[in-house]
Amino acid sequence: MSDEEETASQLTDNQKIEIAKWFLLNSPAGEIQYVAKDIRALLKNERLYLAAVSEAFPLYNKSHLICLEFPDRSGEVMVTSFSEIDKNEYIDPRTAQVAIIDHVKQVIEDARPAKDEELPSSYVEEYRSALDVEIIKYVSEAYPKGVCSVYCTGGKDVEEPGTDFELVVVICAARHSPQNFCNGSWRSVWNMEFKDELQMVEVRGWSSLL
Repeated sequence: MSDEEETASQLTDNQKIEIAKWFLLNSPAGEIQYVAKDIRALLKNERLYLAAVSEAFPLYNKSHLICLEFPDRSGEVMVTSFSEIDKNEYIDPRTAQVAIIDHVKQVIEDARPAKDEELPSSYVEEYRSALDVEIIKYVSEAYPKGVCSVYCTGGKDVEEPGTDFELVVVICAARHSPQNFCNGSWRSVWNMEFKDELQMVEVRGWSSLL
């Protein structure tokens, strides 16, 4: 038995799962499927592999703001913490659809119309959609193959002036060319809090380049 095999045999199943998750979560942009394939071969245990990917892929997909196309090509959904309705359900406010996704395969398995309670009020939607239009223009000019979305994260039931609400702009642009050893992504999130009493909008955000 080699030293590596002896070390592996001393690890508990939970330790193996945690190590596998670490490698999956730290995969370069667009390369988690390649990493998963190698981990599957190394673990040689389907139960441990499935346990690791079922926990790691949802976290990876949300942190990398991946974008998936609806089966009927009616639009796209961004997988983010802001669009998450349930562990496998993500809303696209632009088309008012909810995508049911397979995190590990990174595909949309099915879709359904969004329920009224999952959407902002008509009053807030006016602001959200107007901002969405402008962000689409900006992203199309500034980011090759960029995607974006605008979500209501606070006060979505506001029906008229007098109450604060909050919108979040999410932007992601990625280039995946592993055969040329060239992968990278730009991600940014901007929170916009509409403060009615002060008649102002407070903007804060972050960006990440990988």
